[in-house]
Amino acid sequence: MEVQETRVQTDRVLTIPNILSMARLVGVPLFLWLILRPVFGGPNSDGWALLVLMLSGVSDYLDGKLARKWNQISSLGRLLDPAADRLYILSTLVGLTWREILPLWLTAALLARELMLLVMVAILRRHGYPPPQVNFLGKAATFNLMYAFPLLLLSDGSGWLASLGTIFGWAFAGWGTTLYWWAGILYVVQVRRLVKADEAAD
Repeated sequence: MEVQETRVQTDRVLTIPNILSMARLVGVPLFLWLILRPVFGGPNSDGWALLVLMLSGVSDYLDGKLARKWNQISSLGRLLDPAADRLYILSTLVGLTWREILPLWLTAALLARELMLLVMVAILRRHGYPPPQVNFLGKAATFNLMYAFPLLLLSDGSGWLASLGTIFGWAFAGWGTTLYWWAGILYVVQVRRLVKADEAAD
């Protein structure tokens, strides 16, 4: 009976953690529109963009914590959570690079890691494996980047607050980028081992 209930909970769609992840996905185009408004002659909406980013960071923390606490870990949630993380990172990269707040080399480094991971996912699928689950290192990298981006957005101004945003924003960006690539390399090692095991079995 307990096994059956766990399966039902695992397959549920409308759980609080999943709703939080869905809300984060909805916030992606909203954030991108807010951050790019000045580029197209609109008013500066960086304050609202910062609020959306902060809420996404809070929901990212809550959805995983609540899913474990309430035993609401679901197959959909395992897809939505990393998808929302990556879309927020990509949309923030687009917005901040367009605004010339982020340098092209940092954007290229993060996008290259995403491209590498897409190749690994394609290899896994070819061998009949699902995409790799997000590990602690990957979550730590995302956590650092999700702090770095609003701080760097805050740095696009003047005064002591902008100065603090620059210092702490680049600190989080440095750690986040390093951890992001470290997690990516671990995924490559994991995929290589699985492929080798398959070839040995054949």
